[in-house]
Amino acid sequence: MQVSSSSILPPGNVIQAQPLFLNSSALLRRKNGVLYCTMKSTSHSHTQTATEEKQQQKSPQKIKVPPQKQMKEVSKIGADYEAVIGIETHVQLSTLTKAFCSCPYSYGAQPNTCICPVCMGLPGALPVLNSKVIECAVKLALALNCRLSFSSKFDRKQYFYPDLPKGYQISQFDIPIATGGSIDLDLPLEFGGGHRRFGITRIHMEEDAGKLMHSGNGSYSQVDLNRAGVPLLEIVSEPDMRTGIEASEYAAELQRVVRYLGVSNGNMQEGSLRCDVNVSVRPIGQAEFGTKVEIKNLNSFSAINRAIDFEISRQVNLHSQGQQDSIVQETRLWEEGAQKTVTMRKKEGLADYRYFPEPDLPEVVLTKAYMDSVGKSLPELPEAKRRRYEEMGLSMQDVLFLANDIAVADFFDATIQKGADVKLAANWIMGDIAAYLKNEKLSINDIKLVPHELAELIASIKSGTISGKIGKEVKKWVGGALGSVSYSRLLGKTMQITDLVDIEKMVDKVIAENPKQLEQYRSGKTKLQGYFAGQVMKASKGKANPGILNKVLVEKLNAKV
Repeated sequence: MQVSSSSILPPGNVIQAQPLFLNSSALLRRKNGVLYCTMKSTSHSHTQTATEEKQQQKSPQKIKVPPQKQMKEVSKIGADYEAVIGIETHVQLSTLTKAFCSCPYSYGAQPNTCICPVCMGLPGALPVLNSKVIECAVKLALALNCRLSFSSKFDRKQYFYPDLPKGYQISQFDIPIATGGSIDLDLPLEFGGGHRRFGITRIHMEEDAGKLMHSGNGSYSQVDLNRAGVPLLEIVSEPDMRTGIEASEYAAELQRVVRYLGVSNGNMQEGSLRCDVNVSVRPIGQAEFGTKVEIKNLNSFSAINRAIDFEISRQVNLHSQGQQDSIVQETRLWEEGAQKTVTMRKKEGLADYRYFPEPDLPEVVLTKAYMDSVGKSLPELPEAKRRRYEEMGLSMQDVLFLANDIAVADFFDATIQKGADVKLAANWIMGDIAAYLKNEKLSINDIKLVPHELAELIASIKSGTISGKIGKEVKKWVGGALGSVSYSRLLGKTMQITDLVDIEKMVDKVIAENPKQLEQYRSGKTKLQGYFAGQVMKASKGKANPGILNKVLVEKLNAKV
């Protein structure tokens, strides 16, 4: 088996590593292109459990808690107790190949069709580090204001589970690639708003495990190793968060950052971004932490919020009843249907993973020149974009909406670069365009309206060339309702009639055709002016400039006979 050159670290002084090659004779035959490993289910618990998968397969109705009620409940708890929250986040990288082999990974592919001897941990198969993994790690570390290690190493994390074919995971233990960073975010206005900064303890590189697919009756499990060896970055936060909304917004900001960087799609429903939350509670004023509880099976930001707030309430209730000793270090699962956490497994003590340096991989050595080159390639990040939008005079509501999605932010930036009014551009994107995208289930990149057309449309409305009402119709047409239609042709068809002579002719014609209404108007029923204006607008197909029309109409209706 050959390894593509994209998976091997480049030589030279940018990243230094010894070249390693796979034993080309270590191949495995697969019947019909698919390999299935079947085994009896065990009593051990693991990250991917039957409970998790059943929760993912069914879609129970979510219980939505109003923000105001949720804030009151949290503030009531916060009167006597303080929650301490930290998050461990795994981000799956969007590399073409896996971390240590040339196998591609495609979400949803047939089981065991994206594997090789390296993925399967077969004897004689050696890992070769994908250089893109390092590039992604450096990008994220710089984006999160971390200190990069000029020299880091990989370690073997020893544990047994059926979806871990080697019997160990290649990770980083005592010398991760980055440490000591921070992330800034703005809380939504409905939760009180405000700016927050949370610390980042470390970022390290590792590989993913496979996936167990459990039978309906639980009598056996099947192993899919497609995901084995997929590159991950684990981001460990400082225990700086105090509420569920802070934790969920931290995770959402992390998703925005990895999407802005292009290192991951960040889709929680695909497992590209997974969060394990650690929660403890202590009385206000106590310095030492309470007993930590880990929560898993969190597949949305709202689930993170609700699971944490439930767990805080559960622990506070035990404290207030004098039963704090019954809070034990354990892993709990969030049950979406029941809206509560339940025990998954107890932790008797710290797990002994028997880490030791990975002998088949060299140290990763970074140079300052390489770090600087990666740093120069970073885009404007969400925090910087929000601050720039604020300086433009936009409200925080506008800022949070526009900066949330990099595609929307790019569309907005391109529109105002074409000279569009900042506030009007924001209103159009957040209003009619956002509604159109939601109804049609599209992204902003899918519509036919492009930034320079929106800028021209806004300028035409602002100058009075076309009315706002007609402008919305133009937007719908360009948005794809009539297919690929020339914008300039549409604009030409909907331009306002501003020529005084043309409008006078239309007014004279309408007055001549309605002598009865004219007589009533001149007898004192001046409200009929609206009737005449409506008839002119109908005749002009809505194109007559309202200001000029009303001026001409008043003069004509009040003219002496």
